[in-house]
Amino acid sequence: MVVGIRHLWNQTIREVQFYLTSFNCDARNLGQVIPLHWGVENRLHWTLDVTFSEDACGVRTSHAPQNLALLRRIALNALNLEQSLKRSNHQKSNRAGMDNNYMLTVLTACLSQHDDDTSQPGYQ
Repeated sequence: MVVGIRHLWNQTIREVQFYLTSFNCDARNLGQVIPLHWGVENRLHWTLDVTFSEDACGVRTSHAPQNLALLRRIALNALNLEQSLKRSNHQKSNRAGMDNNYMLTVLTACLSQHDDDTSQPGYQ
């Protein structure tokens, strides 16, 4: 059981959360692991849902869900690398879908990043 207290403006919110795990550790270590898990949820999954409406996707059969998830992550990385347009990833995705020149700009950002990586010592 984890008790969390948040102070928002003039309110104090107390939340109680229960966790069940096979992870063999003491409460202090578990207290460090829980925020790491939710950090992944908040940074990646939330971003994918906001950018690509991932949770609304109705694809559920065969390998399609895994394939689409991989393509979304590739697209998200490409949108993050493109820095010329100061917009949200959702807006950049929409623009790339409507403007072939901007889509090429996004893809070029990926290629230039790849070229930078291959010029590093030890790259094979």
